[in-house]
Amino acid sequence: MKYSATAPVKIIVLGAGGTGGYLIPHLYRIAFADDKRNYRIIICDGDIVEPKNLIRQNFVKQDIGRNKAAVLAERYSGAFGTECEYIPEYIESEERLKGLVRPDFIKQPYNSIPETQRVILIGCVDNNKSRAICHNVFYNTDNLVYIDSGNGEYTGQVVCGVRQNGRTTFKPVGTLYPDILKAEDKLPTELSCAERAVSAPQSVTANLTSATAVTSFLYDLLVTGDLTTRYVTFSSKIISTRAETVKKRKRRTEKCAA
Repeated sequence: MKYSATAPVKIIVLGAGGTGGYLIPHLYRIAFADDKRNYRIIICDGDIVEPKNLIRQNFVKQDIGRNKAAVLAERYSGAFGTECEYIPEYIESEERLKGLVRPDFIKQPYNSIPETQRVILIGCVDNNKSRAICHNVFYNTDNLVYIDSGNGEYTGQVVCGVRQNGRTTFKPVGTLYPDILKAEDKLPTELSCAERAVSAPQSVTANLTSATAVTSFLYDLLVTGDLTTRYVTFSSKIISTRAETVKKRKRRTEKCAA
């Protein structure tokens, strides 16, 4: 899939914890290095840094008690001299997410006519109810790239869904793994204090592998302008990845009669 090398882009990251925390510095680095387009990056997370997060997530002792999205947005926007924008809340409704993925019109230095933003939604969430919201918004949006990352203790997958002019070019995670849409888990704000204290086991290696895969998708889209991978599955325990790539169609050729 070809992607514009100069069009302005808005990137929304849902989740600034295990995977999101390691992805975000690379995202700001890509934006810093790319002087051909306008970037707007929005980090969304309603969670607070706790002492236990220092073991596996991209935080330090001084961050404890602060909002995760605020910490990472301020840290890396300051480091790379870019605009800081974050929402210190969970995005838990389709209506709110629709508003976030709605493109703006940006005036570029080389063009007097405002250009429509490309929009990339990145899901680094830890519950399938949030994925179902992203899935529904994806199919009700004409143009959207939706990259979802999910992992357990050592294994996981990153799936890139693409909508272009009202058509689905690459299937999203909810279509490839339909069971996640039937899950009966809860949104973060629906959890009790006891439920919040219990989390599914994850490892820092799985989070790093997942964040690296998402970064690769973003690099292909934004830097090379050519996305050839639909999804990646991985195991950080045996250091293995497997990618599903776009198969190029062979052109039929007819032989001329002698």
